[in-house]
Amino acid sequence: MDIEQTICQMARDAKKAAAVISRCTTTQKNQVLTAMADLLEAKAESIFTENRKDLERAKVAGLSAAMIDRLTVSEQTIASMAGGLREVAAYTDPVGTMDQTQVRPNGLRVARMRIPLGVIGIIYESRPNVTIDAAGLCLKSGNAVILRGGSEAMHSNQALAAIIGQALESAGLPPQAAQVVPTEDRSAINALLAQEEFVDLIIPRGGEGLIRFVVEHSKIPVLKHYKGVCHVFVDESADFAMAEAIALNAKAQRPGVCNAMETLLVHQSVAAEFLPAMARRFAEARVELRGCSRTLAILPDIPAATDADWPAEYLDLILAVKVVDDMDAAMSHIAEYGSSHTEAIVTSDYRRAQRFVREVDASVVLVNASTRFNDGGQLGLGAEMGISTSKLHAFGPMGLEELTTRKFVVLGDGQVRS
Repeated sequence: MDIEQTICQMARDAKKAAAVISRCTTTQKNQVLTAMADLLEAKAESIFTENRKDLERAKVAGLSAAMIDRLTVSEQTIASMAGGLREVAAYTDPVGTMDQTQVRPNGLRVARMRIPLGVIGIIYESRPNVTIDAAGLCLKSGNAVILRGGSEAMHSNQALAAIIGQALESAGLPPQAAQVVPTEDRSAINALLAQEEFVDLIIPRGGEGLIRFVVEHSKIPVLKHYKGVCHVFVDESADFAMAEAIALNAKAQRPGVCNAMETLLVHQSVAAEFLPAMARRFAEARVELRGCSRTLAILPDIPAATDADWPAEYLDLILAVKVVDDMDAAMSHIAEYGSSHTEAIVTSDYRRAQRFVREVDASVVLVNASTRFNDGGQLGLGAEMGISTSKLHAFGPMGLEELTTRKFVVLGDGQVRS
């Protein structure tokens, strides 16, 4: 079969498997997740072997350090994936849960039941852990999934696909419930995006270019997350020690991820005192700063920021810094350049914090905490599918409940409509 025929057959198989998975008991689904976790640990060395092949190709291809970081599977990665699966297994199964029943004047009892979405297509770059996280979440929420990872992770993803298939078969379930596209050819993406008869939702994870391509070409509804242009605003009442720790963590703890800070906003009344010490800490972490004119007056040795810096998602140890008049100016800057992803304020003023939370448009808004906490695991969802910056049907990290929808269930005793 050619690529288009292969993808179409995968989609057909996934649709059939989804009907089986949607009816599974929680015990059956948890059995699969536990088996996946056990197999990951048991077969770690073979996964490392395949991952090294991808890393060698990535270095030859000249991929950035941030991309190679995302691609690397380490012992910690294995432990995180296995732990995430066991955590998801321990979570309450949302499928079949009912909202509180409402009794209508005619006696009808109306409720809503959580049900799986059906078949989910995931298109992503690097990060082999997404293969496991996404499969685990989809299976626990009763969905089938088709996973199309980046060509740079082909060897790693095929090794993980074998583990997922083995775990499903060990529980007597169809391995077609979680399939990994077996080709590097980019035409497979177009073929998958055309399977509207069998696939119910597409979730792209990766750079802005990939996501815009998916949105433009998909015949299937898409959950979008174009980029993470995240800000930390240091208010005039901020505790400096706290602000320094938060800003450093938000930028430097792991710069190549979507919830890393890309622009630091500082209130003008504290900028002269706060920025020199903050700049020294950034320098120790090898963060390159780019500043507005008022920042340059305080830090004359850093390069000037250009208009291209404010909307930039660097995914690297680069940070734009801007001194703003007040919180209104900070929020205006966020409204213009933010990506509805993650925004944080450091302040000791309760009213300012409450206003920032209420008015800033982002999937996660933090007060006195790092932007790095916009993560499903950190927010109590377990392993996440990704972070949605669109508002239909989910906004923010997507855990189990966000991978379901609701149908109405109406119970009567003979009512007819007049």
